[in-house]
Amino acid sequence: MKILTLNCGSSSIKFQLINVKSRDVLASGIVERIGENTALYTYKSEFYTKKKREMVIENHTKGIQLILDNLMNPDHGVIKNENEIFGVGHRLVHGGEFYSNSVVIDSKVMNVLNQCIELAPLHNPANIKGVEAISEALPNVKQCGVFDTAFHQTIPSKAYLYALPLSYYKENKIRRYGFHGTSHKFVALETEKYLNKNIEDLKIITCHIGNGASITAINKGKSVDTSMGFTPLEGLMMGTRCGDIDPAIPIYMMQNMKMSVEEVNTTLNKKSGILGLSHISNDMREIEEEILTNKNEQAIKAFEVYCYKIKKYIGSYAAVMNGVDVIVFTGGVGENMPILRDWVLKDMDYLGIKLNEKENNQFKGGILDLTDKDSKVKILKVPTNEELMIALETEELLSK
Repeated sequence: MKILTLNCGSSSIKFQLINVKSRDVLASGIVERIGENTALYTYKSEFYTKKKREMVIENHTKGIQLILDNLMNPDHGVIKNENEIFGVGHRLVHGGEFYSNSVVIDSKVMNVLNQCIELAPLHNPANIKGVEAISEALPNVKQCGVFDTAFHQTIPSKAYLYALPLSYYKENKIRRYGFHGTSHKFVALETEKYLNKNIEDLKIITCHIGNGASITAINKGKSVDTSMGFTPLEGLMMGTRCGDIDPAIPIYMMQNMKMSVEEVNTTLNKKSGILGLSHISNDMREIEEEILTNKNEQAIKAFEVYCYKIKKYIGSYAAVMNGVDVIVFTGGVGENMPILRDWVLKDMDYLGIKLNEKENNQFKGGILDLTDKDSKVKILKVPTNEELMIALETEELLSK
């Protein structure tokens, strides 16, 4: 059974065609710079070397058609015709409070996506374009939506309400929503399988650490708190995002530094985080090189702040759940940076957390158990796979 997964950005489309039964990726790629003078298209399959081409791609409809044409290409395609596509699964960013699970896309779902545009002005319009483009290109194929926010809809009001006038929540829906839900859910389920324990019996803290980063407290399989909030800016320090700061700082920046709203927004989202503190890069590979090879004090200081904030969230979520059984590291940085896991989990004896240094420094694929024999808490590295999660949920919905 083959599922096409799509992740549509404002000027890009990431795609994978997945055989759900075998979990094999038959083809993958990305369309970039849609609507610009020169777009980039990359396509890769098992028997076709990765190719990047420059071309003109006017809109998402043309981009989707290009992807389908390549999937069915007689020379390097992986399917004969559109009938082999069982369904299309979309990564949808914001479903507000409307959905706590994945859904088959219909007119009601499209209305919700439109209603939530003000909550995700950069992402939801692009998601809508992707759904409409598939409807035009594959009118007989059903589509499903997997929301980034859905997994976090189990968070109780004591965790999602801000200490603002309650009318702001009731009338304007200002609350914590959380993001990366598909990834957090996937690694939690993989953890359940790996440990051969019922997720109902586990208290899990999942650390999705990439250029964007978030941590989630998962109790009995349900998200009970998460670090990202009304937007993905809240929470951890990230590659270029500031994370938690005093809310008066943006006001100070506008009043005393004479910055515009746009300048403040750009600074907080694109010029802060690791990039802002280090003045080197938001690429953690470069930061790691500066720390380990060059002993760069600025890189070390920025990295200390980065790890400290992760440690704080782990500690607070252990308190929220009255304990923790498993800590999971995932995402590009969480999976591939041993020094991060080492610095974050150092001096957490009070929780019974002890990292196995030898295992931590292994660069093996798949799930790795990084738990020291004296540790009371399991420590795992679990590779995330949001596309597979989307495909699995799409297959499950459409099979019903």
